Amino acid sequence: MNKHKPFWFDQALASTTMPEMPKLTEKITADVCIIGGGFTGLWTAIKTKKLAPEKRIVIVEKGLCGQGASGRNGGCMLTFSTKFHSLIRFLGLAEAIRLVKASEQAVFDIDAFCKTHQIDAEVRTNGAIYTATNTHQVNTLNQPLDLLSQHDINQWKILSLENVNRSTGSHRHLAGIENKAGGSLHPGKLVLGLVKYALSIGIEIYQQSEYKDIQCGELPVIKTCEGEVKAKKVVFAVNAWMGKLFKRFNRHIALVSSDMIITKPMPEQLAEIGLRHGKAIADSRIFVHYYRTTPDGRLMLGKGGNMFAYNNNMLPAFDQPSRYKEMLVNAFEQFFPTLDKSFETTWTGASDRSTTGLPFFGSLSKENNVFYGLGYSGNGVVQSYLGGDILSSLVLSIDNAWTRSRMAKGPLGNFPPEPIRYLGANLVKRSVLRKELAEDNEKSAKWFDCQMAKFAAAAGKADK
Repeated sequence: MNKHKPFWFDQALASTTMPEMPKLTEKITADVCIIGGGFTGLWTAIKTKKLAPEKRIVIVEKGLCGQGASGRNGGCMLTFSTKFHSLIRFLGLAEAIRLVKASEQAVFDIDAFCKTHQIDAEVRTNGAIYTATNTHQVNTLNQPLDLLSQHDINQWKILSLENVNRSTGSHRHLAGIENKAGGSLHPGKLVLGLVKYALSIGIEIYQQSEYKDIQCGELPVIKTCEGEVKAKKVVFAVNAWMGKLFKRFNRHIALVSSDMIITKPMPEQLAEIGLRHGKAIADSRIFVHYYRTTPDGRLMLGKGGNMFAYNNNMLPAFDQPSRYKEMLVNAFEQFFPTLDKSFETTWTGASDRSTTGLPFFGSLSKENNVFYGLGYSGNGVVQSYLGGDILSSLVLSIDNAWTRSRMAKGPLGNFPPEPIRYLGANLVKRSVLRKELAEDNEKSAKWFDCQMAKFAAAAGKADK
């Protein structure tokens, strides 16, 4: 088990008593075996159990449930709505409309689930704000809204500059759009709450049980360090680790760091600048700045796209305090020059970025009994809830909109092979940084950098 526990997961463990969950040390059978005890695995298990309560469902987790991306992300609840153009391009108009609506509804469904089952995940459905911090971003900020409006599914509204400054707590923003379908939550408390609920409805969870191999066939066999599960259906819900387990997925995802910093509690100072809410706020960069507050008066700020992993290796740096603390502090100072720079900690996580910026799901076996889902691209809090709908429907062989979706038919694109991908990613990254620095200085970026930056467009929170 990794010793480093990022802030959310560490705080959640300290504030709750978790039931004992044993290692898998014997051979067992199950109807469904899920590899991975994060958001995707837990939502899949819970939704499958709800649909088929008679099924024996087993989760196998290599460490502690939630210590991966689920316990260390920013906790921002963002939807598919600003990816509408990409959804249309890759999935078709009807499915794009359905997924935008489903993702916006999922924000409130997660809140309702937590209230119904008394999970104190600090869910605040106060909305999401996307902003512009330079003139170039101002000119592109509203682009997704026209297309959404054409199909009568636009819930975004354009804010006045006064409302932007008041709602974001920062005068660095020059424009903003807001959607009521959004917000923030405590990812560590949510994942541990889901663990407790899963156990309460009869789902079995084995921790400290690292997956080693699978023997596919009519009854797949999952082998761990000390045990074995023979199951009728198997789900791999390991996200960023998928490329390590199955090399074929290294062409479909790229591991990129997301780095975060969080303050010590400062509720009075946050109230003075208007940050009394739980809105998720992000700017319009490709390698986005994002931030949100917590109910106890902390402010978390993060930035994506800082470090790429060669061949999708799970770098030690992905499980350590951020190497980019100085950069995070500088960004914090730019957004919030009047706040104390009193920070609790920093941390890093690996984000599995797909070529399209959209997740994808599918089957690994010719028998159609081994499934997977990954590629959330930094937006997994809400989308993993929908991933549970897709994977539970696949597991139970249900013919519905989820299993018929192109999103459930495998990867939607490829990256180049190594070392081209790694070299190209870093070349593109440098172009993006130069382009965005020029735009911050209200200058025109060089043609080469603009062209190279297009290769990273899918990494942004919104289509351009």
